[in-house]
Order: sequence, then C-alpha cells, then structure tokens
Amino acid sequence: DTPPPSSAGAAPRGQRAASGSLAGGFCGGLGGGFGGGFAGSFGAGGDMLLSGNEKITMQNLNDRLASYLDKVRRLEEDNAQLELHIREWYRKQAPSASKDYSSYYQTIEQLQNQIISATVDNNRMLLDIDNSKMTADDFRMKYENELVIRQTVESDINGLRNMLDDLTLVRSSLETELESLKDELIALKRNHEEELRQLQSQTGGDVSVEVNAAPGEDLTKILNDLRNEYEQIIEKNRREVEQWYEVKIEEVNRQVTSSSQDIQTSSHQLTELKREMQNLEIELQAQLSTKDSLENSLAETESRYGCLLQQIQGQINAVEEELANIRCEMEGQSQEYKMLLGIKTRLEQEIAQYRALLHEGQQDLAYVYHIKSKGIKVNLLSLASQGAFQGGGKSSQSYSSSSFSQSQSGDGTGKITLHHNSHND
Repeated sequence: DTPPPSSAGAAPRGQRAASGSLAGGFCGGLGGGFGGGFAGSFGAGGDMLLSGNEKITMQNLNDRLASYLDKVRRLEEDNAQLELHIREWYRKQAPSASKDYSSYYQTIEQLQNQIISATVDNNRMLLDIDNSKMTADDFRMKYENELVIRQTVESDINGLRNMLDDLTLVRSSLETELESLKDELIALKRNHEEELRQLQSQTGGDVSVEVNAAPGEDLTKILNDLRNEYEQIIEKNRREVEQWYEVKIEEVNRQVTSSSQDIQTSSHQLTELKREMQNLEIELQAQLSTKDSLENSLAETESRYGCLLQQIQGQINAVEEELANIRCEMEGQSQEYKMLLGIKTRLEQEIAQYRALLHEGQQDLAYVYHIKSKGIKVNLLSLASQGAFQGGGKSSQSYSSSSFSQSQSGDGTGKITLHHNSHND
C-alpha cells in the first residue's frame, strides 16, 4: 500500500513552497497533495476494487484521507504560527510610547510666568521712578517757592533793619532834644531864681514910700503861672514823645519778633527742604541704579530664555520630525499588514476550498460504496475527476498523468469494463 510517486513528491514540494512563499506553499502543497493523492489512490485501488478487497481499499482511502487532513492541520498550524510571528513583528515594530513633554510644558509655563512677573516688576519700577520724578519736581517747585519767600522775608528784614536804624536815629534825636529841653528848663529856673533874687533885693531896702496908687500886678504869680504853663507844655510834649517812642519801639519790636520768627521758620523749612532734597536725590540715584540693574537683568533673562526657547523649539521640531517618520513607518506597516491580511484571507479561502474538495471526495467515496453494494462497477477515475472539477479547476492541474479509457460492452448486462493504460512522464 505504498503511495504513488505523484503523492509522495507532492508533500515535500508543498512543504518547501510553504517555507519560501505563503501563496506558493498553500497552492503547491494542497494542489499537489489532492491531485496526486486522488489520482494515485484511485489508480492503485482500481485493481483492489476489481479484485474484491473492499476492506483493504477502504483502509487505504481512509489512510489517504487522514494524511490529507494531517497536511491541512499542519498548514493551519503553520498559518497560526505565521500569524503569531506577524503579531510579534507588529508588537516589536510598534512605535514606542510617546514621550512625556509635560515637564517641558511646565518649564515653559514657569518661564513665561517669570517673564510676565519680571515685566510687571519692571513696569512697577518705571511707575515708581516716574512718581519719584514727579515728587522731586514738586519738591523742587516748593523749594523754589520757599526760596522766593525767603528772599522776600530777607528783603523785608533788611527794610525793617533800615527802619530800626531810622527809629534809633529818631530816638537819639528825641533824647538829645529832651536833654536840651531839660537844660533849657534848668536855665529858665536859674534865670527865674536870679530875677526873683534881684527883685527881692530891690524891694528889701530901707526906703518906704507910700503911694496911694492902684495895686500892681503880682509878678511872682505871673512867673509861677508861666513856669507852670511851660512845665505843663514840656511835660505834655515829653509824655507825647515818650508815648510815640514807646509805640514805635513796640511796633518795631513786634515786627522784629515776627520777622525773626518768620526767619527761624523759613530757616527750619529751608533746612528740612534741603534734607528732603538730599534724601530724594539719594533715593533717585538708588532708583536709577535699580532701574539699570533691572534692565540689565531683564535683557539677560530675555537672552537666556530666548536661547532656552530656541533649544526647546529645536527639540519640538526634532520630535515632530520623529513623529512624521513614525507615521510614515506606521503607514508602511499598515500597508504590509493589509497585504498580509489579504494573503491570509486568500489562504483561508483556499483552505476552505480544499476542505470542500475533501468533503466532496468523501461524498464520492460514499457514492462508490453505494454503487458497489448494488453490484455496479464504475470508472473510479471519472468519479475522482468529476469531484475535482466540481470542487475547483485549480487542483486538477496537479493530477498525475495517468490516462484511463473505458469501453462498454454491448451485451446489455449493465456491467462496465475498465481498461487501465498507465504510464509515467
């Protein structure tokens, strides 16, 4: 019960083709197996049927069917292994996990926040500088106004000093006039006393003359009246001069006091303004130095962050290029997957076709057994060929070149005689 050469050579050819090419392996292996197997088995089993060894023929056919099923099972296992290899290849060639750029985003956000805070601080410093300049201008205007007021007060003080000098001269002149009036009063008193002594000396002699005449005027009384009148006038003038002098002195003292207070107040204000001006100049210099340092730090920060942003942009460009390459690779792999999926689909269709052929072969064998049981002899090759052509024309090309010819006797008994002329290429 050795298999014919066609079936023996079909299995190794199918295995070699399966290892080299998927489509060629399935077509060559199954096509050669079915073609050679059916032709060889029916060709070799014709004599057995003719000889009557039905049990041996059935066993041979069952063995052949089992071998074909084993081949189909092995091909299915190879297909599963190939699918496993394809999955592993896709798993290995799958793009790696996307890189986490959240840290870069956080860094960029932090840098942007720092730039915004630095800009806000810079603007705040600029506002403070402008406010300081405005305050300095206000203090400068106040200083100029106070300087004008001081100059006015100093001019008033100089005028009051001149007035004080004039009043001092008037006072001295009045004092001299008072002294002269006192001297004149003393001289008048002295002259009056001398005149009284002379008159007393004239009236104090021994001559007594009695004259009956009208009484004369009292010269002493007249002189006393004149003296009293002059004394009253002098006293009145003195009081008036003293009062005027005291009033003028009080006015001058008040003016001097108020002027001295104004001078002290102005000097204090001037000192405070000078101190504030010095403090403002110091603060202005500090603000200017702070502004320069902030501008330098801002320029340095902008340059540093500009370099960092350029580096990050370069990294982003590299990552985008890598993503584009990965997309291209994925598209290529998708095309390969579609191609392999098409090959797999075609192979599954061919496997289904071969299973249909096996099923039809089993039906043909059952039909042969049925006919045999009724005592009818049938050309087995014609049945096998008919089953093969019904299953599909692809597997008929791999049959062995065994030629059969049949002739029917005309005796009318219904028996069919088989003539077997077998030759190998």
